[in-house]
Amino acid sequence: MTVIQRCPQRQPKARRVVKAVAAALALALPLSACGPASDADAPAEATASRITVERAWSRETAPGQDAGGAFLTIINPGGAPDRLIGGAASIAGDVQVHTIDMTGGIMRMRQLAEGLEIPAGGTVTLEPGGYHIMLMDLQRPLARGDAVPLTLEFEKAGRIEVELAVQPIGAAGPGKAHHG
Repeated sequence: MTVIQRCPQRQPKARRVVKAVAAALALALPLSACGPASDADAPAEATASRITVERAWSRETAPGQDAGGAFLTIINPGGAPDRLIGGAASIAGDVQVHTIDMTGGIMRMRQLAEGLEIPAGGTVTLEPGGYHIMLMDLQRPLARGDAVPLTLEFEKAGRIEVELAVQPIGAAGPGKAHHG
């Protein structure tokens, strides 16, 4: 006996629709696991983007000085940590995150290759004598009264634009007394 199979195009319309819907569901269900994150997963991403930066400032530099420091306060009110990994400034060839430590009685400045963690719900202050940002290969001196644009780069929050208020040499911060 010879069996003749029907061509799929010749199947009754209702049967073709049922098969098409079944095929679509079979494909859609596994893909739904790859879709947008649920609301329970959203806070980590949303909290990272809420980082704020306050009191961004720098000190004026002497003519010929090719590096300067930048200081500021970073606030992370979210539930997930983030990391300051670097930055950019049109006035500098390189922007690096640094710390100062004591080794064998000698104070040394070193770059934080992994960046600086900003804890969840925390505040980190970058200030003279501690964590700070180095503006390397300055194209011109930082002058008192200037507002220098700086882009900070965070691992999760991305880029945040700030302006450094350039203070006099020896300043302890905007509006604070000078040392020396």
